[in-house]
Amino acid sequence: MIIRKGQLNDLEEIQLLFVETINNISKTDYSSEQINVWASGIKNTQRWQDIVTKQVLIVAENHAQITGFCSLDKGNYIDLLYVHKDYQRQGIANKLYEHIEKAAIQAGQTELKSDVSKTAKPFFEKVGFEVINEQIVIRQGVELTNFKMTKNLIK
Repeated sequence: MIIRKGQLNDLEEIQLLFVETINNISKTDYSSEQINVWASGIKNTQRWQDIVTKQVLIVAENHAQITGFCSLDKGNYIDLLYVHKDYQRQGIANKLYEHIEKAAIQAGQTELKSDVSKTAKPFFEKVGFEVINEQIVIRQGVELTNFKMTKNLIK
């Protein structure tokens, strides 16, 4: 597995991974309607351009296939962390997270934050995040539950 900086030419593959992961992995935690609304975030072209150009974006790659990606916004906010539906539970999220945490610490951050899905919550808890509160986000008139979580980086 190679961990490297994400690039604009990765965008199409990253977006496909995003949609397929939501559609396949989150269906036990969210309804079909919620998944459709969540996955429709793919249509926000400017947001995806900004993820690549304005955030720290790293990808995990296996035999020239992107198997996961993670992005860090504003130095301390984990915006996205997704692992390909066929590569779950193989340590990819851990490797991506380790790189992002290291980047945050090197940038002088003392805390990481994220808004985490029901599906990702156990992973974030495992790496030391704590729930601040449960949130209801309304997208296209549909309620989605997630969790505001933080991790103190000062040892």
